[in-house]
Amino acid sequence: MGADTSGPIRQLAYVVDDLDASIDRWVRLHGVGPWTVFRNAAMRGSCRGEPTEVRMHVALSYRDELQIELIQSLSRTPSPYQHADGRPRRGMHHIAWHSTDLDRDIADAKRRGLAPVFEAGNGVVRVADFEAPDESGPLYELIEAVPAVLDGFADGCRQCADWDGITAIAADFDLGKPASP
Repeated sequence: MGADTSGPIRQLAYVVDDLDASIDRWVRLHGVGPWTVFRNAAMRGSCRGEPTEVRMHVALSYRDELQIELIQSLSRTPSPYQHADGRPRRGMHHIAWHSTDLDRDIADAKRRGLAPVFEAGNGVVRVADFEAPDESGPLYELIEAVPAVLDGFADGCRQCADWDGITAIAADFDLGKPASP
């Protein structure tokens, strides 16, 4: 993925059917929390070369310095959260690294033979997802390491280190109304 992948993996992401039930499961079974929730988040960009806007609920928590992301897709537009035939994906979705030069790292990933799946942004951060052509399994994601991302990551790590083990959701933000299917 470029020079930044010599650093630590920063995120593991899962696509889930029910965000709140998944948060409860992660708290109860794995002791991961608290979670910061972003409901009705939108990312605009392209999926497999086709323009798209994807809406989703997202929850973020941390184990040490690894971010766990839970994603509940809300839209039926082309996205990396569904198969080409429109069936939703479920389970492990991607492994991610921070990128200090996203454009350079995207070009590098393409040069090395990774196939672009999704490039999108929301006005705060941009991401790029790739797949290895002959490999099934999770995607590989680059997350633009802008100050808002790095600050949120550091704050989230601190919040989880100080977690009381009881409060499942630390913050719950609604970013807009869901897209119609």
